[in-house]
Amino acid sequence: MSLPSLASGPEGPDALRPLLATVLDALAEGARARGGPLPAGGPRAVAARLRSAVGEVLPAEGDPDAVHTLVRALAEGAADPADPLCAAHLHGPPLAVATAADLAASALNPSLDSWDQAPAASELEALVTRALARETGAADALVTTGGTESNLLALLLARETLGPVRLVCSTAAHHSLPRAAWLLGLPEPVLVPAPHGTLDPAALDHTLTTLTGPVLVAATAGTTDAGLIDPLPALADLCATHGARLHIDAAYGGGLLFSDRHRPALTGLDRAHTVTLDLHKLGWQPVAAGLLTVRDPHDLRALHHRADYLSAADDTEAGLPDLLGRSLRTTRRPDILKIAVTLKTLGRSGLGALVDQVCARAHELADLIEAHPTLELHARPVISTVLFRPTGAPDDTVAALRRTLLHDGRAVLGRARLDGRLWLKATLLNPHTRPGDLAALLKLAEGSTPR
Repeated sequence: MSLPSLASGPEGPDALRPLLATVLDALAEGARARGGPLPAGGPRAVAARLRSAVGEVLPAEGDPDAVHTLVRALAEGAADPADPLCAAHLHGPPLAVATAADLAASALNPSLDSWDQAPAASELEALVTRALARETGAADALVTTGGTESNLLALLLARETLGPVRLVCSTAAHHSLPRAAWLLGLPEPVLVPAPHGTLDPAALDHTLTTLTGPVLVAATAGTTDAGLIDPLPALADLCATHGARLHIDAAYGGGLLFSDRHRPALTGLDRAHTVTLDLHKLGWQPVAAGLLTVRDPHDLRALHHRADYLSAADDTEAGLPDLLGRSLRTTRRPDILKIAVTLKTLGRSGLGALVDQVCARAHELADLIEAHPTLELHARPVISTVLFRPTGAPDDTVAALRRTLLHDGRAVLGRARLDGRLWLKATLLNPHTRPGDLAALLKLAEGSTPR
């Protein structure tokens, strides 16, 4: 029996070429078989088709067609974020150039827990993270798996810098923040009501006046439900007045930094001690591509960790970089490569144009809803999220309408509860979406009969 080929080394590219052709063919076949943004039939039908395609997971003898079979099955059963009618979540279609770079990262397979496993990748990460940190007015940045890990790290750094810090955030903040406080054994978070979807400065001022001890205020630039941005300058002023530390979760809105037109919406971001970014949202990266920027690099001393087989003291003294303090993880793939390739290929103007495009499409969708006789718009979009609902429909009808579209595989819309009502949510992250796609989405939402 011959040994299976490896993806790297001198023979790696030749071994990958025919496999890549197989994968690409399978992706195309699966997409044609799906025929829309989501597989039809609901969870049971999708699971049955997948089980039938997979068969025995670990057969006695290997199947040479397994790559084609499984990739095709996964593509057929996928929710396709590149389909304009797939607009539920902050989960965008990845750029082809970023996906190609991600293949190279998988083939080379560096691990960023010691320099001798990732000589060039560790330097590339240092270059790119510092450049992105400067965009937020920070000194350094760590690569994470996304907003949840970034928010956890932000609370961890605050705890190690200030002690048992009290988290203060709005009820519209991302769920990962209070969860991180629980994971880190911090005091019960203080949730400030956000009746209009953002953190109210007057309510925050009152809250901070009543608290004693170290406080971390977490503001949001791009809420999950409505894409709203907290009044960052006013919140930063209050934190300075009360001596509170400021973290800004800009996992969604951080991509506005690339746009000259929309960057002013993030005024005040540079006053945060830490900032969460997610470039697999408004950065069009394959998952995962998160960052946490840190204004004071001394805060990162809290992550210092020594494992002699990876970061021996004499190796560090001899000039080998110590990478363990760059993450809570040990084995860590070079997600920075796809980010670096994207930044270099598109430049600020190219990425800014994509941001401008999706934000413009959101406003076009809002225009269509406002002009529609049987649909109601929640509010004009701040970034690229649009909330709407059938006029006068009860909440259970709105929920059933969404599930009908999902079951039939015709459209993928999200849901959000604001102002005491349930809304359909369209999150526009696909820059290839056309005006006709927006009209088609509304026609589906208008004409679907709940089951």
